[in-house]
Amino acid sequence: MSARPGLSLVVPVYNVAAYLPAFLDSLRAQTLPASEFEIVAVDDGSTDASADLLAQYAARLANLRVLRQENGGLSAARNAGLREVKGEWIAFADSDDIVAPGTYERWLARAESGALDMLLGNGMYHQEGRAPDRPIFAGVAATPVISGTEWLRARLAARFLPHMAWLHLYRRAFIEGYRFSFVPRLIHEDVIWTTRALLRAQRVQFDPEPGYLYRLPLRRPAADERARRLDAVIASSIYNARQLAAIIANEVADAAMARAIGWQLVDGALSVLHKIEQHPDPAARRAYYRRLRD
Repeated sequence: MSARPGLSLVVPVYNVAAYLPAFLDSLRAQTLPASEFEIVAVDDGSTDASADLLAQYAARLANLRVLRQENGGLSAARNAGLREVKGEWIAFADSDDIVAPGTYERWLARAESGALDMLLGNGMYHQEGRAPDRPIFAGVAATPVISGTEWLRARLAARFLPHMAWLHLYRRAFIEGYRFSFVPRLIHEDVIWTTRALLRAQRVQFDPEPGYLYRLPLRRPAADERARRLDAVIASSIYNARQLAAIIANEVADAAMARAIGWQLVDGALSVLHKIEQHPDPAARRAYYRRLRD
């Protein structure tokens, strides 16, 4: 591999042995030359067969590097990968998803030709045959090169802004220049990351061709697992609402943009109430309501 590949892909891995081969095979099918495509997989303390699978694929894929760390969560794994990448451009992927062939070559070509800070991609909600796949962005046309603020304003006006970091390709110098990182142990960690990135990006472009397949889970978790997940989502949603309020107060001078982000804040904050209602523990629900009232 060259000293500076064109694209580095950061991939957190945690207990996804059932899905990892399909994901890694989709990376093997990418059309970028291996010398231009670095894959940095961060094994976040997996306890299943994920580590063995990564080792098997690393023996066959010269452009796959595997890092291992104690379990710290998705954000910590992404941050660890960001510290190790060598490419001019950076993308993220979740290791239980699938990437269509040619996606990263197309994204990289568009990003380079437009001298972008961020390439905004599209994907599909992938239902594995249970129902037809459907695009994440449906009916949204390709854009010329615009500012991130223009894209953010348009998406907030449409009341639809997916924050998924894996839908984007970033110039490495852009990420490093603003010292972007993910907040550890946060669920919906992309909300603040994507909002801040779009506010700062001077050159972005949207490619409507779906290339990333976001696998929707089939399994319904047990009650105790569901409660733990809801606890994490509620805490993270409260954190995100407070951070969006801070962004409005300290980082946005335009009143119209502040109001638009305010919708995002209120929409996310109201969702906390819906999550509390879903909590299976009545005592926990009462405690959350008391906390929010206080």
